[in-house]
Amino acid sequence: MKSFMSENKLALSLFWRTFVLLALLLTGGVFAWVQTFRTLESEPRAVQSAQQLATLVNMSRAALQYADSINRVSLVKTLSDQESVRVQPHEPADSWQPFELDRLSRHIAAELRKRLGPDTVVARQVNAKDGLWIGFNIGEDPYWLQTDLTRVQPVTSSTWILWVGIALVATIIGSIAIVRLINQPLRELSFAASRIREGEYQSHLDENTLTSEIREVNMGFNRMARELAKVEEDRAVMLAGISHDLRTPLARLRLEAEMSVNDEEARRNMAMDIDQLDAIIDKFLDYSRPGEVMLTSVHLSSVVDREAAAFRDPTQIRIVSRVAIDSMVMADDTELGRVLQNLFENARRYGRSEVNDVAEVEVTYARTGHWVIVSVRDHGAGVPVEKLQHLTTPFFRGDAARTAATGAGLGLAIVEKSVQRMGGHLEIDNAKGGGFIAHVRLRRAG
Repeated sequence: MKSFMSENKLALSLFWRTFVLLALLLTGGVFAWVQTFRTLESEPRAVQSAQQLATLVNMSRAALQYADSINRVSLVKTLSDQESVRVQPHEPADSWQPFELDRLSRHIAAELRKRLGPDTVVARQVNAKDGLWIGFNIGEDPYWLQTDLTRVQPVTSSTWILWVGIALVATIIGSIAIVRLINQPLRELSFAASRIREGEYQSHLDENTLTSEIREVNMGFNRMARELAKVEEDRAVMLAGISHDLRTPLARLRLEAEMSVNDEEARRNMAMDIDQLDAIIDKFLDYSRPGEVMLTSVHLSSVVDREAAAFRDPTQIRIVSRVAIDSMVMADDTELGRVLQNLFENARRYGRSEVNDVAEVEVTYARTGHWVIVSVRDHGAGVPVEKLQHLTTPFFRGDAARTAATGAGLGLAIVEKSVQRMGGHLEIDNAKGGGFIAHVRLRRAG
């Protein structure tokens, strides 16, 4: 049951792989854009801010220089109220902190000194008062011009976070849309291929899509599906025809053997050979049946008991069923019976114990979510590991050296095909402790 468990493991699908790679690419592009913007924005912003501040200083100096004492007080008050600018004398005892702390502030201070003079003092704190302080002279008298730091502050962290957040959300949405657009044709192709694998050849992909490569792939797939459908139909007709036509001469041979052969043992051996050929023809007919079945709620234990009752000879096979009475599966009653019949027959032929030459068969079940797993195990010699994967291949026999093999090599191939018709899965393996075991997974009813 290892493969049943492994099917539940998470795998990175093509959608998520493409989405992650595309999202990483676009996210890297967003951060590269942010860094480039910050780099390119620094110098132009510094020049612009320094130009505005220098203009403010020059205008304030000119206005104060040519105003009389009465108008100067009014002018200083107006600047403070309307422009958030204060002008006050620069006292020798004033203490100040340099404005230059980062790249942007250094650019602004350098531009101000270039425009106002190399001795210009630019501070961010004077006498423990925060602000943007610029020293200038009116004649021989030094002054401070104080304005808000917000005039020259860079883009705040919250603004950057908002910009980057919007860009990332747009990146995620765009990645999902692009990936869905790219993967949709692949999803349709995968679904159509799975239907082909299950024997449904009516899948048809869009041959009018705008993408030329996808259109060519879809056209090729549709041609392949049509050819496979024709091959499958021809094969079924051929097998059915051959099998049907062989029945008439076999019936005549049986009649002639009964009437013409006097030796009892020879007549019995001929009848056994004819029965063997007739059984092989039945296998051909079973294998060539159409792929579609009607699934209904089937009482599993009843079908197991019915098919086990057909193997009445206890000297060859003994079947023990441990399937619960209330177990129900979605299946076709005839197909499920054919599956169990072939598994029991396979055990009778090849699963006999070395101790008593009797095939001891156990039928168990397990419920896993929406599935029921029916297990048929014998206690024979098992199958070489390298041959397990070939046992469901038509006409393959696990014991090639067994010249007396009476089967056609179709038993397990019929089982696998019948299980697939019912939407299930077959797994075969050597059982722990010896013997051969087949797990049939069918959908749970109810």
